[in-house]
Amino acid sequence: MRQVGVNSLKIGDVLGKTIYSSKGRVLLGKGVKLTPLFISKLKDMGISIVYIEDDRFDDVVIEDVIGEENRREAMEIIEKSTQAIRLGKDPNGFELKRVVNKIVEKILFQHDILVSMMDMRSRDNSGFAHSVNVCVLATVLGKAMLLDHEKLETLAIGGLMHDTGMVHFEPELLNHPEKWTKEDHELIKTHTTLGFEDLRKKKEFSLIVAHIAFQHHEAMNGSGYPRGLKEGEIHPLAQIVGLVDLYDRLTADNSGMRRVMPHEACEILMASAEKIFPLELVRLFLKNVAAYPTGITVRLNTGEIGVVVDQNLSMPARPVVRVFADEELGADRAKEYDMVKERTIFITEVLS
Repeated sequence: MRQVGVNSLKIGDVLGKTIYSSKGRVLLGKGVKLTPLFISKLKDMGISIVYIEDDRFDDVVIEDVIGEENRREAMEIIEKSTQAIRLGKDPNGFELKRVVNKIVEKILFQHDILVSMMDMRSRDNSGFAHSVNVCVLATVLGKAMLLDHEKLETLAIGGLMHDTGMVHFEPELLNHPEKWTKEDHELIKTHTTLGFEDLRKKKEFSLIVAHIAFQHHEAMNGSGYPRGLKEGEIHPLAQIVGLVDLYDRLTADNSGMRRVMPHEACEILMASAEKIFPLELVRLFLKNVAAYPTGITVRLNTGEIGVVVDQNLSMPARPVVRVFADEELGADRAKEYDMVKERTIFITEVLS
């Protein structure tokens, strides 16, 4: 299996991972042979990447940290929760905590975690997918920080609910960030305050969850919003959510930011250290996320083209790459470079 940009799909490519809607409905199933109609539909839905089957990489397993079932369940509960809040009702706190606890337990159960999968998001579910991803990434980072179970659960709920204030805006506005005016951007910024006001009234959640929604766009140097808080004034859990929120928005479509590849997002986060986020927090996050996710196609400094087939936990920016003799990946003979051992080999370009 390997990752392919939708614009690079060919007729006859076979889908390697199922694409779901926010409600868990199958949009396009694993094993489906792609036709011109299907490829056009993927583009219309705003999906930019998919995973396809490839005999040369049939041993490459690209797994979700929490599993597809848990992710679908989390997307469904966040959609139900936001709908309830939009209608002025209380979300089902018991169900939400049950789903979050499953995510926390799943992450705690794993000995070593290196997040190495990119989401296949459609325009209609991008907001819910973002919330779930922030929840997962924040929990992974919280585990690495050795937070206790109670704090991890609070962090996970805060990550899932951090954009609650967005329910006050029209879907038409949220689904087309490329059309936002300066006034629209200022309006969107109010989601932190709106989310705080919504969540602080909910007895189902700790008040810290409301403060995570309130403070996740604050910055150590005081350049954030809504209150321009500085170092020492921002809740540590809000800083965690703020960091992973930025990473996920940078690497996703339909977020209002220019999409970049994970290795570029890692560079941006490094540049933000001690300005926006604490240096140690950035360092710890970069140890737990793959700069070059498994399945992506890359060009090496040797001129060869290959696919990332495995990761090195000790050095996330130095994966294992399988290359072929010709640049179209058409040769039968493959060789692999373990970039931890092959110190003179490095990635010069990401092609998918």
